[in-house]
Amino acid sequence: VSEIFRCAGMTTQILTPFECGSMTKLFSKDRANKYFEKGMVVFFAGGTGHPYFSTDTGIALRAIEMEADCILLAKAIDGVYDSDPKINPEAKKYNEISIQEVIDKQLGVIDLTASIMCMENRMPLAVFSLNEKDSIANAMQGKINGTIVTA
Repeated sequence: VSEIFRCAGMTTQILTPFECGSMTKLFSKDRANKYFEKGMVVFFAGGTGHPYFSTDTGIALRAIEMEADCILLAKAIDGVYDSDPKINPEAKKYNEISIQEVIDKQLGVIDLTASIMCMENRMPLAVFSLNEKDSIANAMQGKINGTIVTA
């Protein structure tokens, strides 16, 4: 994905919690903030670098650490539903739902650890389809054609 952004004329950097060759740099909050100050797009890869923690938990941790405004969550599905729309053709899509409701209804948007971290740290999410044309660019401009998960 970093290469796609570079081809579009953006300067990028990939940060990981462990050494990963010359294409990445080791994560630190100070390093990430330095790149942001330079107007760079920063990708956080590799999760937390610890076993038993999912990539969901890793991105929640990084978003909270970096004091992000929101987690943009591109998925194979176009938002949050009350049940799996692949199994239930009557599944209802939410335009907006609270993270507490996601936890209470066990909707599985992100794993439970990440959900609780987002709830406790008031970190909202925007869930949208990765397959929709220009979905990432639109999401970065605040145009979410999916579900807003409020905190």
